[in-house]
Amino acid sequence: MAVTETILDYFKTDVKVREFRKAVERIIGEKPKNASLYHLAFRHTSASKDSSIKGFKESNERLEYLGDSVLGMIIAEYLFKKYPLKDEGFLTEIRSRIVNRESLNQVARKIGLDDLITFDGNRVTHARTSMYGDAMEALIGAIYLDKGFRFTKRFIVKSLLANYYDLDEVIKNNANYKSILLTWSQSLGKSVEFAIIKENGKHHSKEFVAQVKVDDEVISEGRGWNKKKAEQDAARKATEALEIKD
Repeated sequence: MAVTETILDYFKTDVKVREFRKAVERIIGEKPKNASLYHLAFRHTSASKDSSIKGFKESNERLEYLGDSVLGMIIAEYLFKKYPLKDEGFLTEIRSRIVNRESLNQVARKIGLDDLITFDGNRVTHARTSMYGDAMEALIGAIYLDKGFRFTKRFIVKSLLANYYDLDEVIKNNANYKSILLTWSQSLGKSVEFAIIKENGKHHSKEFVAQVKVDDEVISEGRGWNKKKAEQDAARKATEALEIKD
């Protein structure tokens, strides 16, 4: 009986390994060389495990750090060549809109990363955080280590930018409500204050609450998985309450 169960467990594990490799292949367009890199890329910090190095827990944070740098550089080069007459401010703003966490969260879901991420806890709770965007950056870090720079660049430009971004819409859609609010206040000589008034939850699922005051009057509150996101949400609600047009 024990031998039969062991054989069944082996085949189940083998099937899972093959399914995972096929899932990665569908996403990146080529068979992975080192599948362990991709397993690590999809291991959220809430599900980190002890490594061979004492006191160090393995998660996708290091790959996320690497992927963030690779993604930012490739997008910067792409925009630099595509818009030769645009200044540094324009290029920085458009890059920011492409690689911000909300945008990466959406793309990660669209390519199916939400089905591959290993995490501990409630999916709904984690979905409010940057879990998917973090995994997206970690995936890029894994691709870079597994396939090299040229392949990674092609994946980002041909697979991600070409299929999941409309650059005309990205340029046209000014989602920086904080900037809109500050420009409005300066034109009218009004003072605007942003403050984080509350933090809910624990490290991996923390939510921030921001407040906007105009001339010391509370106008709105906003929520987000980081302080910047919360301030943007509060600014958006303030522009709506004050009927400010871009």
